[in-house]
Amino acid sequence: MNNSHHPLLGVLLILLSCLILATHDGLSKHLTQLYPVFLVIWARYMAQTVLMFTLFTPRMGRRVFHTLRPWLQVCRGLSLVCVSMLFISGLAHIPLAEATAVIFLTPLLVTIASALLGERVSYSQWLAVGCGLLGVLIIVRPGGALFTPAILLPFGAAVSFTLYQLITRRLSATDHPVTSNFITSLVGSLVMSVLVVFNWQTPTLHDAVMMAALGAMAMSGHLLLTNAFRFASAATLAPFTYAQIIFAGVVGFFAFDHVPDVGAITGMAVIIASGLCMAYVQGRQSRPQS
Repeated sequence: MNNSHHPLLGVLLILLSCLILATHDGLSKHLTQLYPVFLVIWARYMAQTVLMFTLFTPRMGRRVFHTLRPWLQVCRGLSLVCVSMLFISGLAHIPLAEATAVIFLTPLLVTIASALLGERVSYSQWLAVGCGLLGVLIIVRPGGALFTPAILLPFGAAVSFTLYQLITRRLSATDHPVTSNFITSLVGSLVMSVLVVFNWQTPTLHDAVMMAALGAMAMSGHLLLTNAFRFASAATLAPFTYAQIIFAGVVGFFAFDHVPDVGAITGMAVIIASGLCMAYVQGRQSRPQS
């Protein structure tokens, strides 16, 4: 299907994905106030792995495990485990909207990494990177409530997510996306199964269901995100991914009664603006020259 035929559907899918993922993060924050972080993340990965195995192996069979780059797949899985552990741990100390804004530095960090790997980066892209980092400084301004070592947790998650995206680029040329997502989920399940042994706390039935729901929400959010690109171009959809910061603010308000202060809102606006600028520049560069 031509990706220009249904751009509105693509936008709706990506907005729904952002809402689900913001809700996933809010539920994670709630559960980690009651249970160890390792337990919550383990339950999320296990539920996602079981769901993906149930949904995709009947029609894909052994192909769901087939990869030409197994060690790269393992690295991808480990990098996402780091994202989960750092980001969700950070939610115990950092409000949801602010932490989400910090992790949205990832597109800018990918640009820095691409430059280090030899790709050409324009002056406008470097300006966007600088503005994004300035946005984080505004959020965690010296003397502010967030100026603590805890802010390094979502920032570390953004760095790990950058590695995840760079590896995903490499794997997209050789491996099926379902295979990549399934192996990543499987790696997460195996790693967290080891760690959770030392952090076990039996949840109530209600909370166990909520933990399992995390896996369903994570899988649904990422599948919606992937399918959105079937109906609209990356340049069209990129600006709408920043809606997750807004949704995170809404979830944070209703679930945790938190309203970002003026400085935090300003910093988030700067990060969003820098990301939109980056998306615009990359969109222009990807257009065929006439």
